[in-house]
Amino acid sequence: MIVLGVILLVIGLVTGLGFLWTIGVILLVVGLILWVLGLLGHEVGGRRHYW
Repeated sequence: MIVLGVILLVIGLVTGLGFLWTIGVILLVVGLILWVLGLLGHEVGGRRHYW
């Protein structure tokens, strides 16, 4: 999810399409939150680790 967010963010910046940039930022933030929760030991979606 983090990689997809970064890819969409870059494509949105290069092409000037605002909606791709917005979706990329949202995916990046959600991915980072899930990654941090997984590192802290919280189960995310029934799994102990998220990656």
